[in-house]
Amino acid sequence: MKIICIGRNYIDHAKELNNPVPKEPLIFLKPDSAQLLPGKPFFYPNFSKDIHYEGELVLKVGRNGRHIEPKFAHKYYDEVTVGIDFTARDLQKKFKEKGWPWELAKGFDGSAAIGRFIKLPKEEPIVYSLRKNGEQVQLGNTKDMIFHFDQIIAYVSQFFTLKMGDVIFTGTPAGVGPIVIGDKLEGYIGEEHVLSVKIL
Repeated sequence: MKIICIGRNYIDHAKELNNPVPKEPLIFLKPDSAQLLPGKPFFYPNFSKDIHYEGELVLKVGRNGRHIEPKFAHKYYDEVTVGIDFTARDLQKKFKEKGWPWELAKGFDGSAAIGRFIKLPKEEPIVYSLRKNGEQVQLGNTKDMIFHFDQIIAYVSQFFTLKMGDVIFTGTPAGVGPIVIGDKLEGYIGEEHVLSVKIL
């Protein structure tokens, strides 16, 4: 299983981190060991003092494909959930300053929390949210995405063969922030609860 992630896919998030808005999807990968299954806690790692949450819509790939044309891309997914791209912001900052790759800041064990998948809503836009300790901290809407699902599928498949069961984190809206031990994060698609992660 591949965990494919799209960076800077919401203009407001790019601006809050003072990053340029990309002209094509920005792709990075997490190893399969980064997957945090539904209901499992996130254990705060000892190599960072500044872990941030980034709530995202996550697509599950439903069939194998490569070099997929945009007009056929919708046939390759029909399930969605909310996930959290946990990021060691202190490590990421250090690696960026040195011009180094930043997989260690993004791909560590448990850094890809994935909720319970549901059928993709038939009507768009899709609205989703992330709550921390009961308070909404992020609100996302697919109409605000720079690159939508079909564009992402088509673009990624030019480089990587998509396989059934792969997941794609589609980018985070504004509102990312730090976590501490004891926090509880919950993800919703509309009013449907699909994700719960306790920070230990």
